[in-house]
Amino acid sequence: MKNGFTLLFLTTLAIAACKKNSNSPAPPPPAPPSFSFSSLKVNGAYSGLNYFNLGATPVIRLSFSAPIDHASVSNAFTLKNNAGISASFTTTFADQDSTVIVQPSPPLQPITKYILSVSTSLQSQAKGLLQSGVVVNLTTAIDSTDKFSRISDSALLDLVQSRTLKYFWDFGHPVSGMARERNTSGDVVTTGGTGFGIMAIIAGVNRNFITRAQALSRIARIVAFLTGNTTRYHGAFAHWINGSTGATVPFSTQDNGGDIVETSYLMQGLLTARQYFSSTSDNTEIQLRNDINSIWNAVDYGWYRQSGKNILYWNWSPDYNWAVNVPVKGWNEALITYVLAASAATDPIPKTTYDSGWAGNGTMRNGSSYYNTVLPLGPAEGGPLFFAHYSFLGIDPNGLTDAYANYWTQNTAHTLINYSYCAQNPQGYNGYSDQCWGLTASDDNITGYGAHSPTSDAGIISPTAAISSLPYTPTQSMNALRFFYYTLGDKIWGQYGFMDAFNLTNIWFSGSWLAIDQGPQIVMIENYRSGLLWNLFMSCPEIQTGLKKLGFSSPHF
Repeated sequence: MKNGFTLLFLTTLAIAACKKNSNSPAPPPPAPPSFSFSSLKVNGAYSGLNYFNLGATPVIRLSFSAPIDHASVSNAFTLKNNAGISASFTTTFADQDSTVIVQPSPPLQPITKYILSVSTSLQSQAKGLLQSGVVVNLTTAIDSTDKFSRISDSALLDLVQSRTLKYFWDFGHPVSGMARERNTSGDVVTTGGTGFGIMAIIAGVNRNFITRAQALSRIARIVAFLTGNTTRYHGAFAHWINGSTGATVPFSTQDNGGDIVETSYLMQGLLTARQYFSSTSDNTEIQLRNDINSIWNAVDYGWYRQSGKNILYWNWSPDYNWAVNVPVKGWNEALITYVLAASAATDPIPKTTYDSGWAGNGTMRNGSSYYNTVLPLGPAEGGPLFFAHYSFLGIDPNGLTDAYANYWTQNTAHTLINYSYCAQNPQGYNGYSDQCWGLTASDDNITGYGAHSPTSDAGIISPTAAISSLPYTPTQSMNALRFFYYTLGDKIWGQYGFMDAFNLTNIWFSGSWLAIDQGPQIVMIENYRSGLLWNLFMSCPEIQTGLKKLGFSSPHF
């Protein structure tokens, strides 16, 4: 009886258990399998996820490992330009719906970067989700049509010079007349850029853009401000100055005193002006010359040898002394500093300082060949092109030689190497060519500002590099100038000439102008056309004396 009861109890439990299980919810169905991106072609070719020089209506084929749910495409695919503005496109399907074909409509804008994105919200027809998103970078080609009517090369050079002069004329500070550092600098004016601007103003008179009287008035205002308002440091000026008050604006924390290189660029301009305004009957011109001589004679270049060392030092501060401690040594943009230091009325340097300090007893020599061009001096592949410009706005390199180089050969070689590097484009930057070239210091969209060269190339082309090299490479530079104006003019040409720089790989146009990049353009174009600034500066008796002292020979003496 006991065994019977036990059997009945177990049977009841089993029935109850079965009844309970029959009421349990069914297990969820398995999730649909995810799928993946498998291949890409743009206009029938694959080159990773970055595409350049595309037409306005590229065909983009994205293939996946499963057929795509058409309804999910509109939310998962986006096409936007660098500013985040959406571009419209159509989609069609191929390969049993596993390939989505994207084509912009209406056409894309030229020289613009677009980003095609596919998000993980894309679904397969089995309702699976895309495992990882896809991002494709698409850069459209330059519109090669002319943006402005064709004019003669002479008229084009006139136009570039006149527009570039406007930078110094319109952005000359209303109080001091000095050149603002850039068009957005407010009261900050630049010492070296002002020197370039003075030379630009003289070129402007020569081209009848402004009158001699206008130029004299502006330069006299600058000289009066330098004489009466600014702080000098053993005769040298600071890199930056407040154009209203004359107070020093620190270039950096410890660089709040004299800058002998920037001062030399200013002196180059002032001495050129002294030679230009040569009237013996005009009292304003006579006074200007006297005031310039007063400024020039007060510059104590010997002080910047740092207690008699056989080398010049860039900066001195009354607060930090020689803390910046940057020696001025070649080969770079500062040859003018040693020439002026040897020519100075106050404590001029001896030739040993030039040989030991600047030339490093010959260590500034190069002698290697780059792109089939032998480079006499300087760093590998020449460095940024401003080395061939800043000192040579006034110093005429034609026939100029010393123990270390023929300087026409040096600057021409440097420019040809820079040109050849861009034309061959070993790093594959978009837009580089035999017409679109020139690496020098300028604004950029990588670090904000950089000294660009073949060994420090970020894809930044600076119009001043090729244009200011016109005396050295007239054919290559003129080709570049035409390209910048006619082909890229809608992007880089403005009321003050060519904007500072651009990047055609990561599409960017600077939209600004800098004094130290505008000045060399108008001055070197004028030197190419007439030799005016070279002839004026090289006519200075003390410059001839200083060059001879350092061992230079020149057709000017």
